[in-house]
Amino acid sequence: MKQTLQFKLSQQLIMTPQLQQSIRLLQLSTVELSEELENFIADNPLLEHDNSEPVASVPVNGAEHGQGAESTEPAAESQKSSEFDWLETPSGHRRDDEEDSDFGQQAACNPSLREHLMQQLGEMRLAPTDRILVNALIDALDERGYLCESLEQIAALMPPEVDLGLPELEVALKYLQNFEPAGVGARTAAECLELQLKALPRETPGRELALRIVREQLETLAARDFARLKRQLRCNDQSLREAHQLIRSLNPYPGAAYAAAQTCYIVPDVIVKKVKNAWVASLNPDAMPKLRINRIYADILQDKRQAAGPLSARLQEARWLIKNVKQRFDTILRVAQAIVAQQPHFFDHGEVAMRPLVMREIAEALNLHESTVSRVTRQKFMATPRGIFELKYFFGSQVATESGAGCSSTAIRALLKQLVSAEDPTRPLSDGKIAQLLGQQGIQVARRTIAKYRESLHVPPVNLRAAL
Repeated sequence: MKQTLQFKLSQQLIMTPQLQQSIRLLQLSTVELSEELENFIADNPLLEHDNSEPVASVPVNGAEHGQGAESTEPAAESQKSSEFDWLETPSGHRRDDEEDSDFGQQAACNPSLREHLMQQLGEMRLAPTDRILVNALIDALDERGYLCESLEQIAALMPPEVDLGLPELEVALKYLQNFEPAGVGARTAAECLELQLKALPRETPGRELALRIVREQLETLAARDFARLKRQLRCNDQSLREAHQLIRSLNPYPGAAYAAAQTCYIVPDVIVKKVKNAWVASLNPDAMPKLRINRIYADILQDKRQAAGPLSARLQEARWLIKNVKQRFDTILRVAQAIVAQQPHFFDHGEVAMRPLVMREIAEALNLHESTVSRVTRQKFMATPRGIFELKYFFGSQVATESGAGCSSTAIRALLKQLVSAEDPTRPLSDGKIAQLLGQQGIQVARRTIAKYRESLHVPPVNLRAAL
C-alpha cells in the first residue's frame, strides 16, 4: 500500500484557557469566587486587592430566604428522627432561628450543655466515686442530651483500677436524670418525655394519661391514630386531648437549646429595589471583588528586556482574570435584570403572582446559551424586599388554566400553602379536595401533582394533619 499525504480543511472548537477560566468563574458562588481569587492572588505576584475591605455577607435563616438559599441548623436539630414529625414547637421553647437583637452577647455567655451539667454536679454533695461516674455519663451525652452509649459500653471504658459495675452506673444515671434540663440523660425518646412528665407536679392535668402514652403508645400517637389510642387507653376525647397537648408542650431534645447555632452566610450578588414605580436590579458592590495589577511588577515589565520573561505570562494571566471576573458580574446582572422584567408581579404581590418562566426564554432574550443561564442562576442570590432568593427560584414550569394563560408551579405551591394553613384542623383537606378547589379558580391540577407539590413543601398527608 502506497502512503500519501492529504490536506483536509475542517473546523474544530477549542476551549482556550481563557474561555475555560471564564466558564469556571461563572458557575462559582460569590463565596467560592472569593476563595478562588485568594488562591490566584497568592499564586500570581502581579495580582492584588484594590483595597482591603472584606466582602459583606448576609446571615440567612429559614424566615429570611426563599427556596434554594440554604441555612445550617444547629447540629442537634439535624439529628431529629421522623418519630417527632408530629410534634410542634412548644410555645415555651425558643426556636433556634428566631431573631434576637442581643444574640451576639448571649452567644458568648450561654454555657454549653456539658458546662451547664458540670456546674450542677459541682453543687451536689456526692461521694467521689459517684462524682466520677456522673462525670463519665455527662461526657457520653450527645448534643441532644441523650446518652448515646449503653451503660455496659461506658463501664467497659472505665479505668481498670475503678472497680465499679453496672449497679453503680445505674445509680449515677439516676443522679444525672434529675439534672436540668429535664429529660437529659435519656436513652430513648420515650424515656426523655417520661422524665419530663415525672418532673411535673402530680396534679398537672393529663399527666398520668400522658405517662401511659409515652410508655406504651408513643408510636400510635406519632401516627395520630386517635381512635386506636382511645380504645387502647379507654379514655374519652377530652382526656386524650389534654394528654396530647401536654406531650406536645415537652421538649424531645433537651440539649438542643445549649447547642451552638451555626449560621450559613451568603452574599447576595444582586439587589432589587423599586425606583419610580419600577423594579430595578443592580449589582451588590460589596459582592464584587476589587482587583488590580501590582504596579511594582508592572513597572519592571516596562523594561523591554523583561518583556519575554516569566513575568510577562503572569501579567497576561492577571489581565485575563480581571476581565473574566468583570464579565462574570456583567452576565449575572443581565440575567437578573431579565428575570426582574419577567416577574414584576412577584415583587409586587408575592409568589402567588409568579408567572411560568423557563431558562430558554431568558437565554433567547439575552442571546445567550441556555447552559450559560443555568450556570448564572446556580448559587447566585438576589436580595429583594421579600427576602433573599436564589436566581433559579424564579423559574417554574407551567400548569394549564381554563383561560389558557398558564400558571406557575411556584404560584400553585403558594396557593396550596394558603389552603392548608386556612383549613379546619378537624377536617383537613385531602389532595383531591385541594385539586378541586384550585379547579374552581380555573387552575387544572391533577391529584398526583398536588401530592408531589405537598411533599416538596413538607406538608404531611391529610391523616397526619387531622387534629383530635
